[in-house]
Amino acid sequence: MRLNEKDLLLYAVTDRAWVGRQTFLEQIEDALKGGATIVQLREKKLDDARFAEEAVRVRELCHRYGVPLIVNDNVEVALRSGADGVHVGIEDAPVAEIRRRVPEDFIIGATCKSVAQAKAAEAAGADYMGVGAVFPSPTKADALRISNEELREIVSSVSIPAVAIGGISYDNVGELRGSRISGVAVVSAIFGAAEIEKATALLKERVKAVIAE
Repeated sequence: MRLNEKDLLLYAVTDRAWVGRQTFLEQIEDALKGGATIVQLREKKLDDARFAEEAVRVRELCHRYGVPLIVNDNVEVALRSGADGVHVGIEDAPVAEIRRRVPEDFIIGATCKSVAQAKAAEAAGADYMGVGAVFPSPTKADALRISNEELREIVSSVSIPAVAIGGISYDNVGELRGSRISGVAVVSAIFGAAEIEKATALLKERVKAVIAE
């Protein structure tokens, strides 16, 4: 599944912190029903075998809704599970190395916190970049903050699309107007909501309006 820029509009990043009333897969399906356009499976505590098994189940669910699945950090799990791509951080495997060993239509996302990193990611073959944290993040308290001015500068420095990430919510996403982002990546704004499907749908409409302005 090749990446379409529209796929980045509402990028849902999973987190097991809110599993309880619903199962993990039920939460993801509610996000898909609400209109999430891409899903990133993030698992820091599973071994590769269990991570890959889970990724297969999540991929099958995402594909029923026509939505790409991205695996966080782990290229081997992404390839083994048939996921559509991988997202890597600055300290993870180099994008150029990944690009050499994956299928042509495999999606690679890269975290970027500067113009230099954005240009390097694009040159190495990244399909999109995640830029942030644009607000204080409840899931990454130590994340380096990126100002709105820095966000605009980074996004404008390359031709690949960008999603903003970090502490984004329905209430503050309007502050990202004019940044030229293609979408937002969120964790708690979706999976921390009492009604995931409803929260996803409302946030999606809000993001559409912000990007259009």
